[in-house]
Amino acid sequence: MMSFRQPGSNRQTAADLPSGVRSSDGTGRRPAPEPRGPGRAAGLFFLLGTLVCAAALAATYYFFVRTTTGQFIDESALVEAVGIHGAAGKASTQLLDWLPALSVVIASVVVLFVIVTRRRWAAAGIAVTAAAAANIATQILKDLVPDRPFRGIETLELNSLPSGHTTLAASAAAVVFLMVSPRWRPLAGFLGGSFAVATGVSTLINQWHRPADVVAAFLVVGAFTLPAGWLVMGTGRRWNVWDGYNGHWASARLWVVLPVLGGLASAAVAAYSLLKIAPGPGQEGSTTNYFWAGTSLIVIAGYLATVAGVWLFGHAAGRRRVAGA
Repeated sequence: MMSFRQPGSNRQTAADLPSGVRSSDGTGRRPAPEPRGPGRAAGLFFLLGTLVCAAALAATYYFFVRTTTGQFIDESALVEAVGIHGAAGKASTQLLDWLPALSVVIASVVVLFVIVTRRRWAAAGIAVTAAAAANIATQILKDLVPDRPFRGIETLELNSLPSGHTTLAASAAAVVFLMVSPRWRPLAGFLGGSFAVATGVSTLINQWHRPADVVAAFLVVGAFTLPAGWLVMGTGRRWNVWDGYNGHWASARLWVVLPVLGGLASAAVAAYSLLKIAPGPGQEGSTTNYFWAGTSLIVIAGYLATVAGVWLFGHAAGRRRVAGA
């Protein structure tokens, strides 16, 4: 049977469309295509990131625990924290006291909200499992990793790497990051990364952990979050789509620029502090230079992980498509 159109009309009817693209309601509109999951190239990035975290964790342990230079730098930062332990110490102590409950509450509220409103059961299970595995792995590493060998540095020989408090904070932030939709991830990454960095710096100020312990905690969380993220991206293809940066206020590039600026500023502080104590005519007897260098190392590591995570997940997320396009 032939179909007729009015002269000058280019509108297609349901009968004009091939049977494979007709909508179920018979309106003739082309259905929106199924969003694609992360491609093979993105999968390689996730795998590479996981391997980098594992290798960097091993390198952190070797340099800061097994070598004399690493022990000296790490321990000096810890000892010099006494010099600023005043009002900052009281504030950081309160943060650390509240940290376990605060981390669990934040992650639980987000998980329950997303489950109830969006029914993301698979993502919730994957994210919570990854966070639990990261915290368990931290405690196992504390027990299995050999104690610090004596290298002439006066320090506690007990192993404190990785930091359990930092792992808890970073893993809670990772749960939120994995559960929210892509347009919210730049904001969630910045806030979560800042929360984890503040926790790590607090453990140093209170002399609970050395800088290397905090960096190791970031790497442990990253090693578990990236494989979990790959699974979340693959099982939630319909909601892991976005309009790109600046498509929503929570996906503004500002949330990526801020941690980059924070990392660069910290790198400048670290360079200045280390130059002040470097061998030479102008060498100073350090009072807090090692502390500031150690603090900068924590900030750089935390925000570098934040920026890398936001970029990787943004790259792997699908772009939103309009029906009929």
